[in-house]
Amino acid sequence: MQIRERWSDWVDRGIQYVWRLFSGRRDMELRAQLEETMGYIRSKTDFKPELGVILGTGLGGLAEHVEKEVVLSYEDIPHFPVSTVETHAGRLILGRLEGKRVAMMQGRFHRYEGYTLKQVTFPVRVMRALGAGTLLVSNIAGGMNPNLRAGDLVVIVDHINLMGDNPLIGPNDDKLGPRFPDMSEPYDRKLIALAEEVALREGIRLQRGVYVAVTGPSLETPAEYRFLRAIGADMVGMSTVPEVIVAKHAGMRVLGFTVISDECFPDALKPVHIQELIRTVKAAEPKLVRLVRGIVAEM
Repeated sequence: MQIRERWSDWVDRGIQYVWRLFSGRRDMELRAQLEETMGYIRSKTDFKPELGVILGTGLGGLAEHVEKEVVLSYEDIPHFPVSTVETHAGRLILGRLEGKRVAMMQGRFHRYEGYTLKQVTFPVRVMRALGAGTLLVSNIAGGMNPNLRAGDLVVIVDHINLMGDNPLIGPNDDKLGPRFPDMSEPYDRKLIALAEEVALREGIRLQRGVYVAVTGPSLETPAEYRFLRAIGADMVGMSTVPEVIVAKHAGMRVLGFTVISDECFPDALKPVHIQELIRTVKAAEPKLVRLVRGIVAEM
């Protein structure tokens, strides 16, 4: 009996040792990647952004209003994934928007492209390491709330993660953030209020909504839309939530916007044509650009 207990104790200690060793290596891997990426960017510029911006599908026009200091292709940045989505330019822009120093991702990454969520969110880690304390994210999504129509702008007030994954799974690096980050306020209430004030002043209709993230790339069935609506979601998309989780883990404030690309009412569904969605988003883009510029000017 004593031999069995000792053997069990040795096995437990061995497992704990291997896990600690593995965890340490994983922590070192992420830190080493960040250091290498930062080394590359710092070899190009010492620019320190205060705001990080992630532009989603069809929403890259905001980049035209940035006074650019440095523009880096994702392909040239160590450990950056490369966007495979046609409408994502794949550039990291460092410069000034409405007088504020920004790091802007013109194009993001998605789980459905085959990347892990750690890879998808790595650029958020980089923007934080560069100095950004606030993250502004945008996306397009299908509207399930009957009050939403294609082309509407929505400020995200909360989200639901149905991706079956989380970018924080695995060993935690305490230097990057806490093991169990609080998510009681994923989207900053003061920034939401500022967005609504600017929208009112600019005459832009801005609604509130809860965003649910799924992996994609297949769109949802009528039954899935009913389910998502029943659990409290107003719009559904395939991005944003992992980036917001990592931003909160890193201690950043977050503001998020959605452009409703199509109406996803289960009893009136029509086949989706991606080019039609892009045209809808492009038509709404000037409003979002004007809204974001007004918000950034007052941050």
